[in-house]
Amino acid sequence: MSRRLGRGVVLVAAVGLLAAVVLYSWQAMRSRDDGPPAGRQTSQAQAPRPDVSVVTVTPGAYRAWAHGYGQAAARFELTLTAQVQGQVEELAGDFDTGRRVARDTVLARLDDTDYRAAVASAEDALAAARLALLEEERRGVQARAEWRASGLKGEPDSELVLRAPQLAAARAALASAEAALAGARKDLAYTRIRAPFDALVVARAVAPGSFVQTGTEIATLYGTERVEVEVFLSARDWTNLPDPATLASGEWPVELTGVEDGRRWRGEVLRVAQHLDQTTRQRALIAAVETPLDRDPPLLPGTFLELEVAGRLVEGLWRLPSAALSQRGEIWYVHDDDRLASFAAEPLFSADGAIYVRPPQALGEAPQQVLVHPLDGYLQGMAVRPVEVKSDD
Repeated sequence: MSRRLGRGVVLVAAVGLLAAVVLYSWQAMRSRDDGPPAGRQTSQAQAPRPDVSVVTVTPGAYRAWAHGYGQAAARFELTLTAQVQGQVEELAGDFDTGRRVARDTVLARLDDTDYRAAVASAEDALAAARLALLEEERRGVQARAEWRASGLKGEPDSELVLRAPQLAAARAALASAEAALAGARKDLAYTRIRAPFDALVVARAVAPGSFVQTGTEIATLYGTERVEVEVFLSARDWTNLPDPATLASGEWPVELTGVEDGRRWRGEVLRVAQHLDQTTRQRALIAAVETPLDRDPPLLPGTFLELEVAGRLVEGLWRLPSAALSQRGEIWYVHDDDRLASFAAEPLFSADGAIYVRPPQALGEAPQQVLVHPLDGYLQGMAVRPVEVKSDD
C-alpha cells in the first residue's frame, strides 16, 4: 500500500515539472515575439554618420577667365622662290637652317652674266629711242615752218604733213624702251635673292651650283617680328569677356603657358574674328607676342600653348575646388541638422584649379559648407559629420 502511494507521488511531481518546463518555454517564445517587457526596453544603437570634407564659402566678386588652346605661328610664313632662272653661285654665311637673317640680306646670288647683257642692250635701245624722238621732234618743227611758208591757209588735209603720227610713234618707242630697261634691271636685281623680312630660316632648298628655274623653291622662312596664337572660344567664354570694341591696343593682356614644359609668356589680344569657324562653330581670338625669339625663354613657332585671358568682374559667385563638382554636375553642401543637399551647377569659368559657380538665390549671403569630394552614393537628406578642410582662397 505504501509502495503504491510513493509511486503516485513521484508521477504527480514529474507531471508538474513537465508542465512548468512547457509553460516557461511558451512564455520565452512569446517574449521574443512581443519584445522585452515594459520598463526593460533598451535604446537601439544609432548608425554612425560618415565624415565629409567641406569648405566654407560665401558669394564674392571674381575676375572671369577664358581658356583655350592654340599653336604659336609666325606672323609671316613664306616659301621663298626664284624670280629668274640661273645657276647658284654663292650662298650667304647665315643661310642655314635655324639661323636668323635680317631683312634685305642677300641669301643667294645667281649667275647674272646674261642679265647684265640684257640691261646693256636695253640701255642701248633706250638711247636710240631718245635720239629718234629728238630727230622726229625737229622734223615736226621744220614741217610746220614749211607749211606756214607755203602761204596755204588752215591745217593740212593729212596729219602726216606736219608729222604728228611720226612724233607719237617716236614717243611710244621711247616709253617701250624705258619699260624694257626697267624690266631688265629688275631681272638683274632678282639674281640677288634677298630676305623680304627679318626671318628664321626653317629650311633651305638650294646649294652652290644648283640651277634654279623661275618658281623654284629656295627656302622656307618664318618672320621673327611676332608670333600669333589663334584660339577658339565658346559662346559662354565670350559672355565673360569684355567687348573688344571698348579696348585699345595693349589693354587686353593674356597669359600663355606651354602645354609640354609649363613655360609662361605674356602677350596681348591682337584682334578677334568677326565670323564663326565653319568647323568648330566658334569665334576665334588672336593673341600676339612681339619679338618671341628674344624673350626669356624664347617662344618658338609651333609651340602648343594654353591661353588664359582675363574677363569681366562677376559678382555673386562661389570659388570652389574643381573636385567639388560631382560627375553628375552637382554641388553638394551640408544643410540644416548636418544633412546633405545639392543643386545642379555649370561653372561659369575656371582658373588655377578652382571653379566658379553661381549658387541658388535661396542660399543667400550666409556661409555654406560645400563638400570637397562628393560621392555618387550620396542621397538628399543623408546625415553626415562635416569636417572643415583648408581652403585655397
